[in-house]
Amino acid sequence: MRRPGRSRTGFTGSWASDTSWRGVALLAIGGNLAVESIGGLIRQEHPAIGTVQLFGQTIWLGWLMVAVMILVVPGPFFYGHAKAKLAPKLHNKVLYADADMAKADWTTTVASVVGVLGIGVGLWWLDGAAALFISLGIVRDGYKNTRSAVLDLMDQRARTHDDAEPHPLMRRIVRDLEAQPWVREASVRMRDMGQVFHVEAFVVPHRRRVRLDSVEDARQRIAGLDWKVQDVVVIPVATLPDQTVG
Repeated sequence: MRRPGRSRTGFTGSWASDTSWRGVALLAIGGNLAVESIGGLIRQEHPAIGTVQLFGQTIWLGWLMVAVMILVVPGPFFYGHAKAKLAPKLHNKVLYADADMAKADWTTTVASVVGVLGIGVGLWWLDGAAALFISLGIVRDGYKNTRSAVLDLMDQRARTHDDAEPHPLMRRIVRDLEAQPWVREASVRMRDMGQVFHVEAFVVPHRRRVRLDSVEDARQRIAGLDWKVQDVVVIPVATLPDQTVG
């Protein structure tokens, strides 16, 4: 069976680094916006939005700003939700980070609309409050994506696309192995290699001698459990090693 890549740095590093750069960028932008927003509220800055001549009419510039922002909202809203639905199926953390950024795009735009309208009705602080709300959301997404990428680069145990819990596929593999008549007990060590998994399965057989056909059959069964399992080794051992899921 063809391996997705020999070097973890060459395969996992590429997508994890991509996610980490996105996360760091979000942290930097959100942090800068938060500092400016808090500073503006402390200094009690009263932002002003002027008027513009359009087709012979004097129009408050805020209406044009709101109109443009409303036109921008539907795009990130719909493609962000589409990416969020695909990310779990593909186990693609970069796609999940993109979905997070799309969510940040449209929520940011909605908050900006509120801030501009607040200025229009004389609530000067609403603009700063909206900007602070936006910045906190961006910082949260940046921290989450950066943390996920760093842990993946550290070669942690495979987790779900949103890092909410250990990936359930590990338990499925153990149950499948222990259901085979020649296996007494089993455990697994599974690493995330981007969109696919590397699986090291350890089995304690009932007898000291194990047929090579049995080991190969077990390997093929594991690979058939999920399309993401594309690199599998099955290792007969006397006792199960530490730091494995059993």
